[in-house]
Amino acid sequence: MRNVYWGWFVAALAVNALGLLPGTAAFAAQDSPVLLLQQMDEFPHARQVSYSQEQVLDYELGLGAMQKVRGVWQLKDSERLSGKLTRYTWQIIDGFSSLEVMQELESELQQRDGLQTLFQCQGRACGSGAQWANRVFHQRILYGRDDLQHYAVYQLDEGAEYRLAIFSAARTADRQYLHVELLEVIPGDD
Repeated sequence: MRNVYWGWFVAALAVNALGLLPGTAAFAAQDSPVLLLQQMDEFPHARQVSYSQEQVLDYELGLGAMQKVRGVWQLKDSERLSGKLTRYTWQIIDGFSSLEVMQELESELQQRDGLQTLFQCQGRACGSGAQWANRVFHQRILYGRDDLQHYAVYQLDEGAEYRLAIFSAARTADRQYLHVELLEVIPGDD
């Protein structure tokens, strides 16, 4: 049964990438990663709980685990960039895990040219889940078990330059969340 749903998700992504959906004929697989993320809203087992888009100046993108240094929580490594930041948070429902959905999204990303992995961590190697949820993403619902969290950052060069951060969090079997932050970098800012 799960494969039927994943098949639907992958088929929807492929149809959109090929430009077969109404209004998408001008788009190809290598167009804006925003299109890929918009497809998540069509996935029947993901319910969008948060969305925002804004221009940011010197946005701090985590490229390392959360760690406590002299009593202060901070990212082990990061970079500061400016551009247009799009944030999505989905609750994963119907028995699917946020990790499954994250892995499927990453699988789709791996098929794109110009993709570079900047950082990945899983479980306790990421640091405190509460700090990721509250200090980094400012989404308290993302707080989950440290051993079930996953985080990855990618650089995509597709005409425009993007940074894509994906965070998977799980509290319980029915409280699974996927958070994505996509930054379209202002040229010359990196």
